[in-house]
Amino acid sequence: MMCSVSLILNSKKIKAMKDITVLSSACGAFFMPGFFRCLKANHERNIRIVGCDLSDDALTNSLFVDKYYQVPRYTDTHYVDALLDICNKENVDVFFPHISMELPYILERMEDFEKAGVKVAISDKETLATANCKYHLYEFMKKKGLTVPQYFLVDSSETLRRRIGELGFPKRPVCVKMTENSGSRGVRIVRADISKSDLFMHDKPSSMNVTLDEMCEILDGCKPMPTIMAMEFLPGVEYTVDLLADHGKTLYIAGRRNTTSSMSIAQTSVVEKKESAYKLCEDIVRELNLDGNIGFDFMLDENDTPWLTDLNPRVTATIILYAGAGMNFPYLRVKQLLGEELPNIELKYGTKLVRKYWDVLYNDNGMIQI
Repeated sequence: MMCSVSLILNSKKIKAMKDITVLSSACGAFFMPGFFRCLKANHERNIRIVGCDLSDDALTNSLFVDKYYQVPRYTDTHYVDALLDICNKENVDVFFPHISMELPYILERMEDFEKAGVKVAISDKETLATANCKYHLYEFMKKKGLTVPQYFLVDSSETLRRRIGELGFPKRPVCVKMTENSGSRGVRIVRADISKSDLFMHDKPSSMNVTLDEMCEILDGCKPMPTIMAMEFLPGVEYTVDLLADHGKTLYIAGRRNTTSSMSIAQTSVVEKKESAYKLCEDIVRELNLDGNIGFDFMLDENDTPWLTDLNPRVTATIILYAGAGMNFPYLRVKQLLGEELPNIELKYGTKLVRKYWDVLYNDNGMIQI
């Protein structure tokens, strides 16, 4: 079957470098074709991509990778065994995990990946627990004298009602979020200027806005209660910094303003530098001794000042924008893991991305061109 990525790239002459095979988890996510394009458009070598996902729709998923495997959920006791089996069958050189919650399970089996000769694009176990938990990250930053927004832990609806005024409510909205989740899961914006009827008539079903009563009802229904925090609401757009680190040292760094987003995924974005955000990210990388691809999510306040809201110890969803600006983060990580010399890169600021629907037509023989 023809792989679709070969149809959408402007390929240049491939240099005579060793062909490799890359394994990617969560390959069915709708933003993953951009990641695959980064790997294919490296202009140095041929990369064969093996993808795995929960979906049993092998035909659709095979349109975007060279070989597809269905795997169990990351919480399944056989999940990592399935990954290792794929690595051995396909002679995988590099494995990119894309689910934040799967990373601890993979770290527990790093010796098995090493025995299989697989380089895993993941940060160290010692720092992952802090990086993967928003509350622990903020507590760590405070201890190191780094700036964080106002926040507090929420252990019940009563705590939220009692303390929400500390964050400016009801004059200002308040953000409530689970401390260990991703992709806008477990995030709500508590507002005093809306009602259920307002939400019904004017907000899309995907809206994160809720009333205080609704938020408290949600909390009362959480059995058991996950770790949740409330933090001050920041009214500006999202700003993201992506970087590649080498055990505490930032090798490459780039930022983007996400002017519109949907469910935490940028729909329009532009490469833009914010010195204060860059410095904070470099400080965190150094203090946490982070390694590999890292994404830092910020929100801008009314003065366009960035405030860190999240850290993703993995490749982020809009990484392809930087490849268009000259900085191919996924492939740079591949070269880093393989011990190859890394190039000097001048990032083209002002490069823009816009996401539109792209219709994939296919049948049992592969993709259809019309």
